[in-house]
Amino acid sequence: MGKGVDRDHHAHEDPAELPRALDGSIPDEELSPAELSRRTLLRGAGLLGASAAAAGVLAGPGVAEAARKAAVPTRSGRDGYLWLAGDHHVHTRYSPDGVYRVIDHVRHAAAFGLGWLVITDHGSAEHAKIGVEKVNPDVVAAREATRSTLVFQGLEWNIPAAEHGTVFVHPGGNEVAVLKEFENSFDGVVKKATTTTPANEALAIAGVNFLAQAVAGRRVRDALFLANHPARNGIDTPHEIRGWRDAQPAIAVGMEGAPGHQAAGIPAPHGPGTARGYYHNGPSTGSFPGYPPESYRTFGGFDWMTSTVGGLWDSLLAEGKPWWITANSDSHAVYADTATRGPHSDFTGNGRYDDPVYAGDVELENGDFWPGFYSRTHVGAESFSYAAVMEAIREGRVWVDHGQLIKGLHVRARGSRGGSRGVTLGGMLNVRRGARVELVIEIALATEPNWAQFVPALARIDVIQGDVTGPAADKDAFVAPSTKVVKSFELGSKTGAVRLIYDLGAVDRPVYVRLRGTDGNRSGPGPGGAAVDPNGPQIDQVGNADPWRDLWFYSNPIWVLPRS
Repeated sequence: MGKGVDRDHHAHEDPAELPRALDGSIPDEELSPAELSRRTLLRGAGLLGASAAAAGVLAGPGVAEAARKAAVPTRSGRDGYLWLAGDHHVHTRYSPDGVYRVIDHVRHAAAFGLGWLVITDHGSAEHAKIGVEKVNPDVVAAREATRSTLVFQGLEWNIPAAEHGTVFVHPGGNEVAVLKEFENSFDGVVKKATTTTPANEALAIAGVNFLAQAVAGRRVRDALFLANHPARNGIDTPHEIRGWRDAQPAIAVGMEGAPGHQAAGIPAPHGPGTARGYYHNGPSTGSFPGYPPESYRTFGGFDWMTSTVGGLWDSLLAEGKPWWITANSDSHAVYADTATRGPHSDFTGNGRYDDPVYAGDVELENGDFWPGFYSRTHVGAESFSYAAVMEAIREGRVWVDHGQLIKGLHVRARGSRGGSRGVTLGGMLNVRRGARVELVIEIALATEPNWAQFVPALARIDVIQGDVTGPAADKDAFVAPSTKVVKSFELGSKTGAVRLIYDLGAVDRPVYVRLRGTDGNRSGPGPGGAAVDPNGPQIDQVGNADPWRDLWFYSNPIWVLPRS
């Protein structure tokens, strides 16, 4: 494949012009009907307007001017970032188990308030041969048709010896060539390298290295990899996760904290009546033997690796390894939709299905939601641009929620005596040993109905803290013994905005803190016991796990590192 420098015009549109619906300097009466509808929807979702700006979720009038001039990064609200909700895991008719066109997902994502979206059709022999190229014109057309949502092209990588993962690149002239070469060279299905062997694990590392080399060689401007549904089948071992991250920490940056397929848990006959995330499996011959039986289930809709306080995610954070979590739809076939695949489709021959058609029946056995309808990954970007979204993910300026539980989240760790603005999510606060540190938490609570037509109520916020102990001697370790819930704030019937302060005290050792919030419908002692997590998410019951009755948000961590 060619190794030419990526000179596509997309690479030079950073930051892009802020969409008119998001531009506070343009009055309502100057917008087209479609733009006004978009602005009204965003206001209703808490993503636009004075109340949202107070929580740091969208910029004021000055942002649009800064974006147009491209002289200063776009900054907004309380923390200087433009918080954009998005989804990095979406399937189209170019996947063997998909249904919809690219534009169908993009339009729905825009309607449900998403600012960015990644198209990630399954790696396969057909996709590697023709799918990457065939989907690209649809992606490019969607970028032009829906400018309020940034549309990335990626794929769902069959990770050799492991599960699936999202791989995506910055738009540009080489995006197809790089993705196609990557898939043909490193996809586990294409290369028949799915079994758990040292050689296949090495092939996965080689794939991550290839992406880094593509960026270093300027074939693409940027590339990222995130592991998808990591605990679903027990085949993403702790040492593999560490291996991906350690090989290329600027490329392999995190995992789905919550899988898609959340509608799958809606009880029959009103829903599929299976498991949230389709987490209904058990161990197989390729599964890591150290994982407990409950690891194959979700807890409050979140993956066991994330939801267990003191578990695998915390074991990485306790090493000081940046490893971020996301939440997305994994949308294939949408719950209660009336569309079906185009008749007489020939996926094997064409690499895609024909356009979906109206079928007349409401499909209650579909297990997915549209992008943005239920799961959202919020990133703190410096501008409305592809590069800024990717950099925000890499830096860990990310929080996630289900069911629009909250409107906005602003978190900062700082010295208790002032003098410093401190750092936000994904950051590292360096302080004098023994200095007092506080965590300032500002939340915009939900005030409008979500897409299930009720106003979510945040009942409790938990602060989770752990010691940073350095690299683990055992690469398959998945516990962080010092990590626990250190403070819970019960909110009662509070409305509007909430400002909370957690005092870390005099910090004499390196620590990290992260946040979790819930509607309080289903809580109890976590897997580590009540002393570690007295009111954590509970294991989701297969066949009876309505996702709308159990809502949570999670933030990525902040580290506090004292100097000698």
